[in-house]
Amino acid sequence: MPLPQHPILVVSYVDETRAALVNTLHNYGALAASCATFCEAENLALEGLYSGLLVDLPSIIKSKGEEKIVAYTLANFFPTLRVRAMGSMLVPMAMPGSARQDKNLGDFLSKTCPEFVTRTLRVFRRHEVCISTLVRCNGEEYRGFTMDLSWGGAFIVDVFSERFTDVTDVSVTFLECGFTLDASICWIKPWGHRFPPGIGVRFKELNESVISVFSGIFKTSREFDRDRLTT
Repeated sequence: MPLPQHPILVVSYVDETRAALVNTLHNYGALAASCATFCEAENLALEGLYSGLLVDLPSIIKSKGEEKIVAYTLANFFPTLRVRAMGSMLVPMAMPGSARQDKNLGDFLSKTCPEFVTRTLRVFRRHEVCISTLVRCNGEEYRGFTMDLSWGGAFIVDVFSERFTDVTDVSVTFLECGFTLDASICWIKPWGHRFPPGIGVRFKELNESVISVFSGIFKTSREFDRDRLTT
């Protein structure tokens, strides 16, 4: 059966249970990343690519505070299978109001996880902020505006976004803010689909003046503006 290309995040507060989950994945031929906490799994997901989340249901129930918020965020980002370990057997367990999940580990690994488009977890929360921009690349300037903005980057609307296909680095001037940032293009949304066309950019560096302006726009500091779900 086809297996996920990237490891599955495995989370359990109990060492024996976590080892059982990892061992079961290995028996299927799948890769596993063992995590003792949800925050540990989040840190991995911010830096690398993972195909899903296999989690011990009692650990979700016992999680509190920041751990519960992170558990909720991960479960809504990745394909997730919640299980209870009974010896070497994993029994899928649904939670009231939780999203539909696979009935067994085989389907989870062979059907759901391979269909997931792997990407790193977003570090900062996106804010719906519209600011006029000038994007400079290859000696040319192109007008646009942000649809969303964060401490890490922005989505800039551009009807002719295909012009950036072979471009990796640009500079973005935020006209209303009075500064220019160097950025790299992460992805492109072409014109002609059911979403606004444009480019997603990641900022390379923020100086103190930019941090001050963004703090006023976002009404929060960078260290407390993580992209986590809170409901």
